[in-house]
Amino acid sequence: MSLSIGIVGLPNVGKSTLFKALTKKQVDIQNYPFCTIEPNVGVVAVPDQRLEKLAAFSHTAKIVPTIIEFSDIAGLVRGASQGEGLGNQFLSHIRETKAIAQVVRIFEDDNIIHVEKRIDPLGDIEVINLELIFADLSTITKRLEKTTRDAKSGSKELIAEKVTLEKIKVALESGALANTLSFEPGELPLIKELNLLTTKPILYVLNKKLGGKNLDELNDERYRRLMDYFTKTNAVFVALDAAIELELNELSPEEREEYKKELGIAEASGLDALITKSYELLGLETYITTGEMETRAWTIHRGTKAPQAAAEIHGDFEKKFIRAEVINWQDLLNAGSYAAAREKGLLRTEGKEYVVKDGDVMEFKI
Repeated sequence: MSLSIGIVGLPNVGKSTLFKALTKKQVDIQNYPFCTIEPNVGVVAVPDQRLEKLAAFSHTAKIVPTIIEFSDIAGLVRGASQGEGLGNQFLSHIRETKAIAQVVRIFEDDNIIHVEKRIDPLGDIEVINLELIFADLSTITKRLEKTTRDAKSGSKELIAEKVTLEKIKVALESGALANTLSFEPGELPLIKELNLLTTKPILYVLNKKLGGKNLDELNDERYRRLMDYFTKTNAVFVALDAAIELELNELSPEEREEYKKELGIAEASGLDALITKSYELLGLETYITTGEMETRAWTIHRGTKAPQAAAEIHGDFEKKFIRAEVINWQDLLNAGSYAAAREKGLLRTEGKEYVVKDGDVMEFKI
């Protein structure tokens, strides 16, 4: 299952620093726009403490976490949809991802250039989202012109397509993202085919700076306006300091804890929160298999039934599926053994219609 998140934002907001912190991959970080031209790609593990606990339970030789792919996409600028700042190339890179992590700068620092020559997080978001809207409007307008001509034949399918396209066009023209719309099941194949930028889910990453003038800490009016926007749009966001996260990730575990104490950082990694929220944003869940050979996390879409979940292990498992033995991971640990779990009725046998739940430990019978 391909799980790709595109890291986007205006130039010099911390995208490449965040990417390097996430992947520990060396990328070119400079204090000027368009430093990143080709998207760097890195794969990161989704944090999941359940795996370590189950591995200890099963005396596992190997742990295999689920993963997400992050792409560091060059900075967008005002006018990108018309080709400004190599915009068309960058927009095409975004189109290849499943979701967007939009990095937004919420600190003031005169030594770090801002392409818009001002610090206004909500203004930055509006610039980026407007360019995504313009790009999608171009796609929709071209498709609508063709569909309108062809629908004159009286085709019910084309007439229905025209209605859907018009609905999207109206939303985009009003400044709304297409992901704010609700679509009927019959419209979804068209939506998938169009692959619009604004249908992709967005996670906003608020980048801070240790010792800087952070708008959230100052309860600045610009930050309050940003929070009002997030509340109004039900936006998903996470706040972190990309530069500090990078420094921490380049240290050994012992040095990391010591440095966190020096900095007065007590909370868990902001990167872990970012990765976890990205995973959830994509509508993904995890089921687990565990034994002496390995404890492994398997990625499924929310609502997946048991045979389709089994197919993530091997395609033949779906065809040959008979049943699955299922238990919640915590129930298994609490029981102490599979035998004890079975005696307590915690280990269940489920059939083809069972909807797999996040944290299920499963064994498939074929």
